Amino acid sequence: MTRLHALVAHPRRTLGALAVVLAAIGITVGSGASFTASAANPGNVFTTGTLTIGNTPGTALLTAGSLKPGDTATGTVDITNTGSLAGDFALKTANTTGYAALLAQMDLVVLDCGAWTVSAPGCVTGTTTVYTGKVSALTNASLGNYAGAIKHRYKFTTTLPASTDDTFQGKTASVDFTWSATQS
Repeated sequence: MTRLHALVAHPRRTLGALAVVLAAIGITVGSGASFTASAANPGNVFTTGTLTIGNTPGTALLTAGSLKPGDTATGTVDITNTGSLAGDFALKTANTTGYAALLAQMDLVVLDCGAWTVSAPGCVTGTTTVYTGKVSALTNASLGNYAGAIKHRYKFTTTLPASTDDTFQGKTASVDFTWSATQS
């Protein structure tokens, strides 16, 4: 009997031997050693920036009582980007109360003062007009882009026109000047 006939005649023995050979091969391949390595970058930190507005003084800029036609009132405010991110700043009016027609009568000029000093707190040099019109029409004056920690001084001048008639006698109106910033 040839070897082939012996294998065919005893299939269980043949399969058993084949299984032993395959298991030995698997153990040999599976037990092979290999080198490994790893590295880490610990302590990664993520922080978000801020966009905030400083407003000095945080009170009324203009308080003008007993105005007569032709009178003018002025006030200044410092607006600072107290955050770390740049932003596009804007100015508008809000919260009108009282005799609103008076605000439609009052002329307003808003200047970006540029250079200013503590000893000369008004606009000194480099002024840029950012708004000219009626107080009630100030709906969105673009002030430009402020980097973090940048300060601008603004001068507000309002005038009751000389042509104002008697219908405005004894009237009072108030409005808020509001500042906004959008990250750029």
